[in-house]
Amino acid sequence: MAALSIRTLSKRYANLEVLKGINLDIESGEFTVLVGPSGCGKSTLLNIVAGLDRPSAGTIEIGGRVVNDVEPKDRDIAMVFQSYALYPSMTVRQNITFGMECRHVPKAEQEAALANVARLLQIEPLLGRKPSQLSGGQRQRVAMGRALVRDPLLFLFDEPLSNLDAKLRVEMRMEIKRLHQRIGATIVYVTHDQIEAMTMATRIAVMHHGEVQQFADPDTVYRYPANLFVARFMGSPPMNTMKARLEAEDGGPVVVIGAGRPDEARLRLQGYDAAASFVGRDIVVGIRPECIAEGNRGFSGACGAPVVVNAPVEMVEPTGAETIVLLRLGGESALARIAPDIRPVPGERAAFALDTRRICLFDPETERLIA
Repeated sequence: MAALSIRTLSKRYANLEVLKGINLDIESGEFTVLVGPSGCGKSTLLNIVAGLDRPSAGTIEIGGRVVNDVEPKDRDIAMVFQSYALYPSMTVRQNITFGMECRHVPKAEQEAALANVARLLQIEPLLGRKPSQLSGGQRQRVAMGRALVRDPLLFLFDEPLSNLDAKLRVEMRMEIKRLHQRIGATIVYVTHDQIEAMTMATRIAVMHHGEVQQFADPDTVYRYPANLFVARFMGSPPMNTMKARLEAEDGGPVVVIGAGRPDEARLRLQGYDAAASFVGRDIVVGIRPECIAEGNRGFSGACGAPVVVNAPVEMVEPTGAETIVLLRLGGESALARIAPDIRPVPGERAAFALDTRRICLFDPETERLIA
C-alpha cells in the first residue's frame, strides 16, 4: 500500500489552473522530491497534501485513507518549512516538546522522544538555547526535530534549505539524506534545486506548468528525460539540445547537425532502433556536457572509438574541478565538460570527442523522447 496516493488532482484559482490532473503513488519509505521552476505548482501540491489548501478536484490518500476533508492535525503528517517556524520565546527543548504537550503526551514519553531526537540530530548541547542564539543550520535541525518527535506516517519538507548559504546547504543536504537512511521515513520534499533532487531522492517528480513531466528514479530522469523540458531543466550545466536531421548511412542512423553547412557534424549511432521511423526527418538531439570531452579522451566502457570533431571554441570557464567550454557543432551552441588542465583558446578550433552512446533524440513537434 502506498504511503501517499494522489489521483487526478487539480487546483484552480478563478480562471487560473495551477495543478492539472496530478497522479502520484509514493511508497512507504521513499524519499520523493518535487522539483521544478518557480510557479510550477510544487508548493501548492505540498500544501494540499498537508491540508493547508483544498483541491478543486481529485483525491488524496495517506496510508490508504482519503484525507480530502481531514484537518491537517489529523492527517498523521509533519511539515518542515523554509522559514523554520520556531517560537522565538521558547527554548529548543520547548519548541520540540510543545506539540507533544498540546496532545497531552505523558512527560516520560516526551523526555524519551526528545532525548532520542536530540541524539539523532546532534543537538543535545542546544536544548537550553532560544532560536535567536542558533545558526541557520541549527534552527533547521530543531525544526526537523520538532517534526521527528511526532513519528508521523509522512514528512513534508517545503524548500527547507533555501535560506542557507551554499556550504551549509551541502552539509544539511547530507544530514537529511543520512537521517532518511537511519529512520526509513516517507518524505516528500519540495525544491527548485536540481542538485538537491538528484542527490537526495529515491524518485523525482519533475513539474512544469502544473503537470508532472516525469516521475522516475534520478538516473532515469537524467539519462532518459521524458521530454525537452526535463532535458533542459535537469543537470548543471543542462543537456545540450540542438536542431538536427536523422539520416541513414550504411544501414545505420546518423545524426546530422547543421545539415548542408560546410561544418556540419555527423554522429553515427548504434542501438537506436526506436528512431527508425524518424529517418529522413528533422529531430532535436540531446547531448550531456560530460559526453563532450577533449579529443584524446576515451569514454569508460565505450564500444569502439568515440566520434571526434574539430569545432570552434567560443568561451572557456575554468571551475577548478573541470573546465566548461562553449563550442559550436554544425552552427549550434553546445557546452562541453573537459579536464581541468585542458584550456582551449577562444576563437580557435579544437578537437572534441563525443560519446554517442548517451545521445537522446526528441520529436521536435511533441518534444517527447524518441530514443
